[in-house]
This record gives sequence, structure tokens and C-alpha cells, in this order.
Amino acid sequence: MFSEIEFDKIKRLPKYVFAAINEIKLEMRRNNEDVIDFSMGNPDGQTPKHIIDKLCEAASKGRNQGYSVSRGIYKLRLAACNWYKRTYNVDLDPESEACVTMGSKEGYVHLVQAIANVGDNAIVPEPAYPIHYYAFILNGANVSTFGLKWNENMELDVEDFLSQVKRVLKEVMPRPKFIVVNFPHNPTTIVAYKDFYERLVALAKKERFYIISDIAYAELCFDGFKTPSILEVEGAKDVAVESYTLSKTYNMAGWRVGFVVGNKKIIQALQKIKSWIDYGIYTPLQIAATIALDGDQSCVEDIRNTYEKRMEVLIKTFKQAGWELKKPKASMFIWAKLPPCVGNMGSLEFSKRLLKEAKIAVSPGVGFGDYGEGYVRIALIENEKRIRQAARNLKIFLKQFI
Repeated sequence: MFSEIEFDKIKRLPKYVFAAINEIKLEMRRNNEDVIDFSMGNPDGQTPKHIIDKLCEAASKGRNQGYSVSRGIYKLRLAACNWYKRTYNVDLDPESEACVTMGSKEGYVHLVQAIANVGDNAIVPEPAYPIHYYAFILNGANVSTFGLKWNENMELDVEDFLSQVKRVLKEVMPRPKFIVVNFPHNPTTIVAYKDFYERLVALAKKERFYIISDIAYAELCFDGFKTPSILEVEGAKDVAVESYTLSKTYNMAGWRVGFVVGNKKIIQALQKIKSWIDYGIYTPLQIAATIALDGDQSCVEDIRNTYEKRMEVLIKTFKQAGWELKKPKASMFIWAKLPPCVGNMGSLEFSKRLLKEAKIAVSPGVGFGDYGEGYVRIALIENEKRIRQAARNLKIFLKQFI
């Protein structure tokens, strides 16, 4: 009888492609096999000491043990606004233009839950971080997509992007109400510049759609590149919101602290839905996050340097092993085209064999959508010694295909 009851929302979700890799990885670890894991963007570093110290101090006080504030304590919302002022010279109102979220992933889902109606259309370019796409699906909306293009310097092909958006706006009914942008991009690492946002904002105002920008990797930049914010564009707050997280910048992934800022109408919708469905993040975590944003920022440079050094070691040693990769301008990933000798294998099969035979775990590109096929994502979450070991394993693995 109960077997006949269907959960239609869950049925709209496909089988998680990464589950195949995770199952193999789990089985190998149960057998005490040493897996060098580049598959998930889960920082391995310690949260800076001054942030942990503040957490411990705040957690020891009885007044901080009760329910918190769903939209975030005022001082953390103010710290988020201060971060935007300091980083981008953008002025934001902590009351009406900022909302603290339980990390950027959960915050993004809550945001979409607040603003997307059943039957709405959104544009999400692919490859895409899966939740950017499926948050809309979970809420009864639909998604239109197109393939991202970039140049040899891992920079967005702006002309193609905007022409594709214009095409989708003409072809899709009902007319798309939202577009999601994510630069530095996960998974491809491609970057965009302020002039792209200027043109996108102008198009949004003309064609009447909202922009959701995700800059989770904004501070992890290399070789002089600086991530722009869409909110730097004059009038962007009329059509855009932007999300950020402390997960990568401060090695605080498990703390689940992020925020969304920008358009008042959207922020107020997010604040309202959060007031109904959650009590906010544990107050001591918010107090410590305030210190992270407002305190000594030298730790950010240390974390950035760690990722850059790992990136350089991996690119050098993997090239020696037979796999040539491009250095990105930003993020904690490398978007790697399959080695020519295995190019016909497909990203999922390649990832499975690489894991089983070389004990190296990566994320298959097809898990980020059909346009990700032919690539894998490598997360820089192993230390340099482990990276060099992976390169030795890789060299042996690739020899069989040459």
C-alpha cells in the first residue's frame, strides 16, 4: 500500500554521478587501501588560531547557548558589509541588504526556495556546481542551460555567453526569471572581469531578469588576478544578489557560515523564509566568523599561498607523468582535460579506473552536466608529498595506454 506513494520532488533528482566514485573510495578504504583524494573541495587545513580562540571564548559564555538569529547576528551582517566595503568599495545596509546563511550551498537553496515559483525558468550555464541547477528543480522550477566557453587563459568567452543568454531568453517559455553566474567558476575555474558584469547587468535591466552571483572562491586568486564582484557595477543592486562563504578563505568549511548580499527585495524574501525554517547558526560560530572577517587577514594570504604551491607542484609532476594541465587564475581546483591517450574513455570510466588502479580520486566532469564530459576536476586538498606520490602512481597508470 505505502509502496504506491510517490515522492515526486525526489524523483526529479537524478542518481548522483559522484556516488559511483564515493562507493569505490569507501570500499577501498574499508580494505585499508591508501586513496589520494582530490575528489571533493573539502579544505584539509586548520582554521586560523585566532578564530578558534574566539569560538572557544564565546562558547564558554552561557548567554550564547540559546537560539540565535535566523538572518544572522547584527555584528556578523555588519562584518559582511565591511568586507564588501574593504574588498570592493561597495556600500551595503546590514539590515536590508545582507543575510547570513548556513554556508553558501544551504544559503543558495534557501534563496531559491524563497524566490522561485513552481514553473519558473532559470538559466544555469554548464558545467555547473550541481546545486546551482537542482535547487530550482527541487522547488518545482525549470532550468535552461548552455555550454560555457573559455579561452586558453581560462577566461570566460563573454560574447558567446551573452549571445547564448539572449537566445535562451527568446526561445524559452515562460521567459527565464533568473540567471546563475559563478566566477571563479566551479568546476572549470574560469574567471570573468568587471566589464562582463556591466554588460550582464545592463541586459538584466533591459530583459527583466534577476542575477544570482556566487563568488565562493573570490579570495583564492593567483598571478595578480583579483576577483570582481557584480555589485561593483553601478545599479547592480537593482537586479542582483551575491553569495559568499568563509569555507575556503578561512578553512572553515565545516562551520557552515556564509552570506548573501544585494537586492533588497530578494534579501528580504530570504530573511523571511529563514525566519520560518531555521533558528540561525550557533551564536559562538557567528561571533568567531565576525572575527574572521574583521580581524587579521594575513591568514588568508597563507591559505592562498598553500593552494598555489600545491597547484604548481601538481601541474609540474603530473606533466612529468604524462598529463599536461593548465594553471587557473583562481579557485582551489584544476579543470583537467582527459589525457589524449584515454580521451575516448569518458570522464566517469576514467575516474573509476584511476581510482581503482592508481588510487587517485578525482571528480568526473560529467557529474557537472553533459558539457563537463571529457574533463575531471582535481581539488587541491592533499599536501605536496601526497601530490608527488599521486604523480608516481599516475605515471604507472598511463603507461598502459601509450
